Amino acid sequence: MHSDGTIKLAVLLLMTQEQYILASQPGGLQRPGCPAPYPVGIYGWRKRCLYFFILLLLVTMIVNLALTIWILKVMNFTVDGMGNLRVTKEGVRLEGISEFLLPLYVKEIKSRRESPLILQSDRNVTVNARNDLGQLTGQLTVGSELVEAQCQRFEVRSADGEKVLFSADENEVSIGTEKLRVTAVIVCEYSACDLHFST
Repeated sequence: MHSDGTIKLAVLLLMTQEQYILASQPGGLQRPGCPAPYPVGIYGWRKRCLYFFILLLLVTMIVNLALTIWILKVMNFTVDGMGNLRVTKEGVRLEGISEFLLPLYVKEIKSRRESPLILQSDRNVTVNARNDLGQLTGQLTVGSELVEAQCQRFEVRSADGEKVLFSADENEVSIGTEKLRVTAVIVCEYSACDLHFST
């Protein structure tokens, strides 16, 4: 009994040693009757297609990066804004000549110090005032032939803004100057012309 166990143990050790030797050999000796292992990897046309797609992706990334840098350079993008448009703490600052193709909604427009604010248009310049409901309450139109104001009351004030020099509404026209000079002939379109002067 003891000799049979020793023989089995010796045979087991020999088999294990043989498997280790076969596994450690670079040639990978195959046992008779065992199928050849399937090669793992990408070979042939699949490998060429994979390299082509990697190259195409690399070229696309380079072109995309070049176009992005070109757009940033042409549009003059900076940390503060884009082109002549600068974003500041007080709001948006626009320098130079600019064109607005769509309506512009702002709270306040200021020019630079010691520089005039010029609004130009091929046809006319119209400034609209609206209430909270969006209804038109006042309109000033500067055209090529006339200046038209549409509002409930029109006033012209002095330089300090305290005295009303001229005011007009639907009921009356008032002149607040000390002197009134008429250099043209007064023509009345009605049958009677009543002029009332009050001091």
